[in-house]
Amino acid sequence: MQAEGLSSQRRACALVELSRSSLYYLPLRRAEEEAALRARIKQLARNKRRYGYRRVWMTLRREGWVVNHKRVHRIWRELGLSLPRKRARKRFCGPKGEVAQRAVHPDHVWTYDLCEDRTERGKRLRLLSVVDEYTRECLAIRVAPSIGGEQVVETLRWLALTRGMPEYIRSDNGPEFIAQAVRGWLQGAGCQTIFITPGSPWENPYIESFIGKLRDECLNCEVFADLKEARVVIEAWREEYNTQRPHSSLGYLTPAEFAEQSRQGEVAGGRCVGSGRATPSLRPHSSREAVTLSLSLV
Repeated sequence: MQAEGLSSQRRACALVELSRSSLYYLPLRRAEEEAALRARIKQLARNKRRYGYRRVWMTLRREGWVVNHKRVHRIWRELGLSLPRKRARKRFCGPKGEVAQRAVHPDHVWTYDLCEDRTERGKRLRLLSVVDEYTRECLAIRVAPSIGGEQVVETLRWLALTRGMPEYIRSDNGPEFIAQAVRGWLQGAGCQTIFITPGSPWENPYIESFIGKLRDECLNCEVFADLKEARVVIEAWREEYNTQRPHSSLGYLTPAEFAEQSRQGEVAGGRCVGSGRATPSLRPHSSREAVTLSLSLV
């Protein structure tokens, strides 16, 4: 058009229906920045093998990268990092899974359950996981060859000393949870029990979801030589889950960050969390008592 004598760029852009901002646009991304971003995405995908692109995107944002999820998704697909899709099982019937007594603040409702794994030599490992339903924090994971009612009480006693007791605790009807020793101790601690309907795991969704993540991101990715190694690796994963892993249902905050925000908001509103449920007998009277319980858990 300029060769034909049209000197106005504004008029030329209007004739070909081209935006002037597009004409003057210069890409801000540099090749070095794109290469660094790709390298970091590949590193995260290698270190966190069960993360999807959204959790990787949020991890990048938390590290200070200025990038949106669409760009991460494009690079994710170009690098061939997409996880295999799980085939959804068709449910022909069943209830919708209503949860009784939903948690409305930290330390309102806890939930716990057991799962199993094996060492390299085939020895059985049993894992007792305790989760706060409101903050999604994993409060404890006890790993032992066998876990009965006495071990459940020891774990709860340690949590009572270090954190206080919740108002409710939810579980299935396993023999470790309906044992007279466990129910009697909870009653003495002032904690009410919520037992789900037998054969209805959808009534306890938070612990089922957590155990699924534990198995998918830790147990299925590790081979434990012995009980000691299993305890160290699982405890390290628990700390990472609480403090580093973004949780999608919490707005991609970590459980520890969400718990801190919740407690700050409630204290500012005039409510002291957890102080109304912990009985004086469950508070540590000396450091010796706390050390004794911690050694018994190990």
